[in-house]
Amino acid sequence: MIAPASASAAPWASPAPAIKSPSTDADTLLAPERVGPRDGAGKTCVVAMSGGVDSAVTALVMRERGYRVVGINLRLFSPDDPDHRANPCCGIPAMDDARMTCARIGIPFYAINMEGEFGEAVVERFVDEYAAGRTPNPCLECNRHVKFRHLVERAKLIGADCLATGHYARIERGDPTMGESHRLLRAVDPKKDQSYVLYTLTQEQLGFIHFPLGGLHKTETRSLARAFDLPVAEKAESQEICFVGKRSYADFVAERRPDVTRPGEIVDTSGEALGAHQGLVHHTVGQRRGLGIAAGEPLFVIRLEPDRNRLVVGSRDEAAAREIALERVSITGGHGTEAPFAAEAMVRYRGALAAAVVEPGAEGSASARVRFSGEGPIASPGQALVLYRGDEVLGGGTIGVVSR
Repeated sequence: MIAPASASAAPWASPAPAIKSPSTDADTLLAPERVGPRDGAGKTCVVAMSGGVDSAVTALVMRERGYRVVGINLRLFSPDDPDHRANPCCGIPAMDDARMTCARIGIPFYAINMEGEFGEAVVERFVDEYAAGRTPNPCLECNRHVKFRHLVERAKLIGADCLATGHYARIERGDPTMGESHRLLRAVDPKKDQSYVLYTLTQEQLGFIHFPLGGLHKTETRSLARAFDLPVAEKAESQEICFVGKRSYADFVAERRPDVTRPGEIVDTSGEALGAHQGLVHHTVGQRRGLGIAAGEPLFVIRLEPDRNRLVVGSRDEAAAREIALERVSITGGHGTEAPFAAEAMVRYRGALAAAVVEPGAEGSASARVRFSGEGPIASPGQALVLYRGDEVLGGGTIGVVSR
């Protein structure tokens, strides 16, 4: 059930007071070609409010596009520190910032407790994957299971016409009645593009969701926040994993799985011992620094072997992937998936693209094999591999097996 987080919040269906742009620069940024058409008359939009500047400007933009906006803050994780400042995205201060922003814009604010869903789909999976020697992406799993599943369902339950978030990506809408698909595209700001963690979106979700910041640069988002005097205009951007906060992810995992800090051997690809590690959780595939061993050439972590508690290292050539087997494959656009196709593959958020040929698995298997045309990336089981063609996201999957 959705409950108002403040007694002063207006009923969700009530019209909010009009806000006028205080400058011609802001008017330019709010032009339809930058943030989307003014198509909100008579429609309601739920905006996911994290307490940061991106979600604040998202709410502002959708309000200026004519929508009746409802700000919803997701309570996903309760930090251990009393004032909830170690985890800036999850605690009470973030909720207060979101509430103040909604009051400034003139829209109602609600809070939803989704700690159960988040804990099961994101936190528990994060710990399990690291303990198994894999490299998870918690932001992707949060998008897949929480924001664009549970939150979409709740938005529809209150009669909303769409959900908007502060992600930097673009949606090019097709006309399903004409057999056209919606397309997920990169943001115009390459430094902020978040399309990598959105590849799991379905056609139905793409038709319901809005990313109004996809046509803006982050500096322009800040300019809009300042122009409208939003209380979070100067708020620093969080770089941590939201539920881990300012501590290391290794400490977070070790608190829940003490066995991941057992010392063990570091070996080369032939099995020769080169040194010792202080727990596999402190290392990830592709890591080059902090291994504590001397060698005549740079060494990279090639794989983790939890069953033997060994860390295997080797040269850059030994670390590069030739072929990757994907699990949990999701095709984002309306592309055929029966025949092999060429694409560009990315295995890390904002990582380099590598030319590849994708061979889809048997129908219904949600699997695929990706073969690299040249030097492949350094990849780890558990990571996401996302497929692009130009600016368009074709789909992606979770890396299962890496062949070198």
